[in-house]
Amino acid sequence: MSSINPETDPTPVDRPDYQLEDVRIISSTAELKALFHPLREELVDLLLERAATVAELADAVGRPPSTVAYHVAKLLDAGLIKVVRTRKVRAIDERWYGRVARTFYVGKISAEQLPLVPNYLPTAAAESVAAHRNDQLRALLRYAHIPEDQAEPFWRKMIALFAEFSALPRTGERSYALVAGLYPTEHVTLPPADDAAAHQRPGSGSGDHP
Repeated sequence: MSSINPETDPTPVDRPDYQLEDVRIISSTAELKALFHPLREELVDLLLERAATVAELADAVGRPPSTVAYHVAKLLDAGLIKVVRTRKVRAIDERWYGRVARTFYVGKISAEQLPLVPNYLPTAAAESVAAHRNDQLRALLRYAHIPEDQAEPFWRKMIALFAEFSALPRTGERSYALVAGLYPTEHVTLPPADDAAAHQRPGSGSGDHP
């Protein structure tokens, strides 16, 4: 999810194992309610790896298949996932589900809709406590006083990096989280430099000399 609309598509990746759009902009209340539910977000995230059945999703999240089937239906109704292939098993069509897009962007929404969109940073902070305690956390925080129109192009670069991260082969023994945020702050900044003073070498002042 991102709330800054792209002007260019993210870098193409090979994963998952079905066709999907690069970007889907969502803004309706139905879409927001369907996507931003803890379990449904987890299901949609799993489908970025590959297509999966309800049984496979239920096994991954440790929930009853009936519960997962209910939430899959909610995502289908909102148009956020789709059936990507089927197989007949004992006269029953087994369905594999996939996302409709690699990235969901939140478009223009009203103030009333804003509470439907979660802030991922507190979640990541809580989730990273154990990694920090075990000296396994890699984190950076930087501030830059930049024009507003430079924020969106930089964020698009981050989206491309996230696409690359999501496309890495699933060969490891554990999951890693990658989180990023770009937001305006009231962080302090230096005043504009005086050009004459900035270019003056130390000890080369213009005062009187004996």
